Amino acid sequence: MPTDSPKLAVVIPAYNESATIRDVAIRALSQCDNVIVVDDGSSDGTAGGLAKLNVRLIRHGTNLRKAAALWNGMRAAIDAGAHAVITLDGDGQHRPEDIPILVRAAEKHPGLIVIGSRLHQGDEIPRARWRANRVANFWISWAAGYPIQDSQSGFRLYPAALLQELNLGTGARRGFVFESEILIEAANRGVQSIAVEIPAIYSGGLRPSHFRPVADVASITLMVGGRLIRRGLFLPGLFRSFIRPELRRRQKSRIATP
Repeated sequence: MPTDSPKLAVVIPAYNESATIRDVAIRALSQCDNVIVVDDGSSDGTAGGLAKLNVRLIRHGTNLRKAAALWNGMRAAIDAGAHAVITLDGDGQHRPEDIPILVRAAEKHPGLIVIGSRLHQGDEIPRARWRANRVANFWISWAAGYPIQDSQSGFRLYPAALLQELNLGTGARRGFVFESEILIEAANRGVQSIAVEIPAIYSGGLRPSHFRPVADVASITLMVGGRLIRRGLFLPGLFRSFIRPELRRRQKSRIATP
């Protein structure tokens, strides 16, 4: 049964998702009464797919890309009194039925960002996407100063108190950079993330991803590189995010080897 509490809101950015948005929205409503869909300038009738559903619809006249869609949905949720905001994609890649997994993790670890991680099912992920995610994980973890398991997953729970403190760019060029930068900026403010496992869904029925493995990872890397340069390469972050975990892994491996 969905919660009727205004403390939780679900934000779904959607761009040309007419084939899936109604099903995703109905399933999200089964988990939460407060669902916000941001139609980011779709040209395929995405908004029409939500007819007679009890969702709040925000429409962009043109495609502003994911950063602006997410941020406008987040602000609407916070303005309505939400204490936490869950984001998920409108293409069916994330299961709204997994929302309780994120909520339970947030209850156990209040104040942290909760990320639905898919990389434990590497065999189910297209190789180009898997490699791009691993590269992004390395750079973002370095800049954030701790290991992040799936920095590119858009299925997340954010504390509203954190979102209210942020002031990040949401221009068209920010696109998928926004979700990476928010992890780094949160870490700078002492807020880390935790990961919970969710299924990796890449079925043949999904539309091609808007994520561009080469171009978007390059944009993310440039953003991270700029932040690292401004912090003198932030070598403590490299140690905490990669070197120390690797040393611990090798130590455990030696202990486990007879």
